[in-house]
Amino acid sequence: MKLLVTGGAGFIGSNFVHHVLREHPEDEVVVFDLLTYAGNLENLREAEGNPRFRFVKGDIADPEAVKPLVAECDAVVHFAAESHVDRSIMEPSAFVRTNVLGTQVLLDAAREHGRRFHHVSTDEVFGALGPDDVPFSETTPYDPRSPYSASKAGSDHLVRAYFHTFGLPVTITNCSNNYGPYHFPEKLIPLAITNLLEGKKVPVYGDGKQVRDWLHVEDHCRAVDLVLRRGRIGETYCVGGNGERENIEIVRTLLSHVGRDEGAIEYVKDRPGHDRRYAIDFSKIRTELGWEPSVTLEEGLRDTVEWFRTHEDWWKSVKSGAYREYYGRQYGK
Repeated sequence: MKLLVTGGAGFIGSNFVHHVLREHPEDEVVVFDLLTYAGNLENLREAEGNPRFRFVKGDIADPEAVKPLVAECDAVVHFAAESHVDRSIMEPSAFVRTNVLGTQVLLDAAREHGRRFHHVSTDEVFGALGPDDVPFSETTPYDPRSPYSASKAGSDHLVRAYFHTFGLPVTITNCSNNYGPYHFPEKLIPLAITNLLEGKKVPVYGDGKQVRDWLHVEDHCRAVDLVLRRGRIGETYCVGGNGERENIEIVRTLLSHVGRDEGAIEYVKDRPGHDRRYAIDFSKIRTELGWEPSVTLEEGLRDTVEWFRTHEDWWKSVKSGAYREYYGRQYGK
């Protein structure tokens, strides 16, 4: 099978590319990525020189760039998205353009050429949970709370509409918070690790008691791969990590791995509309496809810290330029 992987130079997309090339020696992969701040060709260095891999720079919202690539591939695996809540609060229009319009352009091309389409989404489309609420599942009503999650909800609805209206063969996965290698250091775990390795403090929103379900990126890639190849057409599968923790617990664990104390924590003003809890019920994908997370949060965090220790050149080059300017504004540094 020949796959078009949008956003394949980003965090999850690049891990998926490596997964496919490693696990499916008969497959070919074409990566299509605009290389905005979160896309990085260094993430794909291991694939360079592989005859089954090709990179194309371009914008998913540009039909003329998208159509010929979709035409030459058997399936589209759609990771490309603007994905950071803080950035969506500052610039909602960029999220609507990429996440909604870009998805529509890809769907039109897939429809024109009759291609399989898998859409990668987020649990944030479901809103927030209370402490005693049951976890999100495939039947949870949508209730997005940020421009980011609203734009992803819009893209999910478009994908379903193209299935129901045009019969396009689609599937959707909604995942919990990912972490692992190549994670762009604006999110909690990679920001905390890299700040600690630099001897800096870790910014923690509010009281730090926001709860997230953490999913190792390799487990997520296995789930997407399974749904692409064996999932029921027209269906959605929720993918969780069985790793609910308060943000402050995550930070304290990372402190212990790098030998820092709680004096390295800096509590900052909470994000507007910050969702309090996310959690995923992944029983559907476990029952239908036999998937469940294989990396515990404890071993995953340990291994992720070690990955960042041994890839200092990568994250130091990423934590520069627009990123540094952005977080300078956010945290007054």
